Amino acid sequence: MLADLHMHSTASDGALAPAELMARAAAAGIDLVALTDHDTLDGLPEAQAAAAAHGMDWVSGVELSAQWQGHTVHILGYGFDMQSPALREALAGVRDGRWQRAEQIADRLAARRMPGALEGALAVQQATGSDPDSPPARPHFADWMVQAGYVRDRGEAFRKWLGAGKLGDIKQHWPALETAVAQLREAGGLAVVAHPWHYGFTRARIRRLLRDFAQAGGRGVEVSNGKQAPEQVAVLARMSIEFGFLASCGSDFHHPDSPWMALGQMTPLPADCAPVWQDARFPDNVMP
Repeated sequence: MLADLHMHSTASDGALAPAELMARAAAAGIDLVALTDHDTLDGLPEAQAAAAAHGMDWVSGVELSAQWQGHTVHILGYGFDMQSPALREALAGVRDGRWQRAEQIADRLAARRMPGALEGALAVQQATGSDPDSPPARPHFADWMVQAGYVRDRGEAFRKWLGAGKLGDIKQHWPALETAVAQLREAGGLAVVAHPWHYGFTRARIRRLLRDFAQAGGRGVEVSNGKQAPEQVAVLARMSIEFGFLASCGSDFHHPDSPWMALGQMTPLPADCAPVWQDARFPDNVMP
């Protein structure tokens, strides 16, 4: 069985509409899929219908932004009630925060002689068919910076301006880690720490994050994220066992032109991990 439980559509910062994304996932041979857009459930109904049409097993998904010890971290949620009033209300608040963040990023770029960033990022976002009421995310700003000639490519935009610790790394609009986990649990969902290596933490700091996550009620960790180095996957696998966590895997797909995050192309989970799809929130027929 091939599971890809981390991907993004035009409902957040991905390049493909949910239905097209599901079609590509099916063509990639994926059996179990989750759409995990950033802080929104808007793409889930379309993705669920398309996944069913292509014969894939499907579980509800989302990627929540949260704060932990002054850092932005991401929490994947699976198998929750998509109609949960509490979760939808919480996400509406985060959406407002994302608009404020987009405006702040634009103001900071303007102060560095890059005016018109908000309008440019919105144009990039809407060119993909995204909801015009959705706030632009950092990849949209990055693509605008490329188009405007301020950077050579998206990678340079993140390295110089938008990545961790740079001017686009604005954290104050996200809920605390404990709050994000509680919101998912209230909606009946399973909470999983996304891509722990992406935050630039040492092993000791990752362990502290997972410890606090477990104390908050989190149940899993994304052991394999895209074409991650096998040694990094092995470290997270050992930590998942140490904390009694379920292990998740996903491509973190955003765009077809990113081969290191291709649909279904993840470093395999080590055999001694307990895969997240063993949880009762996942479809019965994908159980080992």
